[in-house]
Amino acid sequence: MLRLAHTLAWSQQPQQSISNLERDSAIGMLQVLANEVRKNYYDPKFHGLNWDARVAQAKQEIQTSKSFNMAISDIAAALDSLNDTHTFFIPPEHAYHVDYGVRYQIIGEHCYITRVRPKSDAEAKGVKPGDEVLAINGITVDRDNLRKIEYLFNLLRPQPGLRFTLLTPSGSQHDTDVMAKVRPTREVVDLTGANGTDVTDLIRGARNEMHLLRARYAEFGDRLLVIRVPIFFFREDQVEDMIGRARKHDSLILDLRGNPGGSVDTLKYLVGGVFDKDVKVADRVGRKETKPEIAKASRRPFDGKLIVLVDAESASAAELFSRIMQIEKRATVIGDNTSGAVMEAEHYREKMGADTVILYGASITEWDLIMSDGKSLERRGVSPDETMLPSGLDLANARDPVLARAAAVLGVNVSPEDAGKSFPFEWSNDY
Repeated sequence: MLRLAHTLAWSQQPQQSISNLERDSAIGMLQVLANEVRKNYYDPKFHGLNWDARVAQAKQEIQTSKSFNMAISDIAAALDSLNDTHTFFIPPEHAYHVDYGVRYQIIGEHCYITRVRPKSDAEAKGVKPGDEVLAINGITVDRDNLRKIEYLFNLLRPQPGLRFTLLTPSGSQHDTDVMAKVRPTREVVDLTGANGTDVTDLIRGARNEMHLLRARYAEFGDRLLVIRVPIFFFREDQVEDMIGRARKHDSLILDLRGNPGGSVDTLKYLVGGVFDKDVKVADRVGRKETKPEIAKASRRPFDGKLIVLVDAESASAAELFSRIMQIEKRATVIGDNTSGAVMEAEHYREKMGADTVILYGASITEWDLIMSDGKSLERRGVSPDETMLPSGLDLANARDPVLARAAAVLGVNVSPEDAGKSFPFEWSNDY
């Protein structure tokens, strides 16, 4: 697997020189987060890594860093050395937000453009859904390293633009420079209320995110309900509402494609909603103890036919749900091999300052999750019962053959074209 430090080496750019205050701030962040990892990481042996020596190395690297961005990258590389999908650095927010105007993901062993934002530079440059992404900024893209590339260019070190090496469905290969839409933000946020704009922006952004992360439904008569579950952050009553709607139909498709996981409680509510018995989710293995995680059966579960859709972006709780359905022989899983990012982590939010603060933090794995078959899904993922992948031409023509196939298995005729219209893509307003 490509290490983050190696990925960073591909993306060196001239940076503003670092001040002594910025260098001290970076060292302070490193020390705080290193202590959190030392106290809370689920494996006290750190997989054989000498954590103290690695932290000392990072401190030396920060001492010689020539920019604050590089110092921040040194912190990120230190946490990445644990090679854990749920342990990573959350840097201070940048003074700007970038949107490259494209969405892309791994499908099978290839990466494809899946969406292009209207009126973006990407659209103006002729980038289209269905184009295969061979490289980004000179880094060859594959299933193993795309997560790190996205972390680098979206969170750690946003760029004014990206160079995509693309292969069109017709077989033409070319490089395209896509400029990002850059919107200024506030690196320091005032939460005292003195600056009402800061608080209003936070509320507006939260409402927009909640809208995008709502459950969505597509009905095909009384025979079939499709529920797209974008993330596992739903209350028990919200999950009960989903199950209540499902009970009015013979069959249910739970679409977990693109679902990154989320709350263990939501996972247990959803598992319990499709079983008439209690089911073990997994054993939570921590540094001091092992605890079984049990999903309690719903009083009125959905007992009809069930299919689960997954893809390479289905992660964490979405993977656990899918694998439980396989182990318990409750549902058929259709789609792509999942992400293989299955641990349980806590987000540690840190700050510098008092009323006016700079926020940063880290996600730190506190529990490994072992399924009832004795295996972990970390770095392995879930292999679907039936592999079904959209092609580049499917993406180019807004077809969804995966959902169409799942419906056909349940005896419902839905064309790939109609399936592709079931859940129109919604762009964030944060642009």
